[in-house]
Amino acid sequence: MSKYNKLKDTLQERLSELEHSIDNDEEFETTELSNYDNHPADNATDLTDKHTRLALRKHYEEEIADIKEALIAIDEGNYGKCTECGKEIPLERLEAVPTTTTCVEHAQQQVNEEIRPLEESLLNSTTDQPVDDEDPRIRDYENSFEILEEVGSSDTPSDKQ
Repeated sequence: MSKYNKLKDTLQERLSELEHSIDNDEEFETTELSNYDNHPADNATDLTDKHTRLALRKHYEEEIADIKEALIAIDEGNYGKCTECGKEIPLERLEAVPTTTTCVEHAQQQVNEEIRPLEESLLNSTTDQPVDDEDPRIRDYENSFEILEEVGSSDTPSDKQ
């Protein structure tokens, strides 16, 4: 198991950093005492800061869980073996991604459809009718861009004489 001692030290150091970061997570201060006279951009900045902090915290918590799982695998002697096929994970992969539990062949490579934007389910790739349940009075169902392109586009000179 000695070949994983350096990786174990790296994982423990990163775990310590993340736990310290979460424990010392300071609340962002707003720019004003009252929102009454705040410019909307100030409120948006405060909200963005809050969302960023929450996203980072979630990412750190997930990374902590992955590190703890890897450390348990090291202690149990399962570290470095793919959980899917049982093959040895190359040391280069473990050095690049010390929390990995799978070989490259079994790494999650598909897109998680559950986290796709809602808009993708509503929009089509055509400009003729981009929304499935669109009100028919809105569009003439002809490609209006082709008509407009006859007058000119960014591919043609803008000043015709």
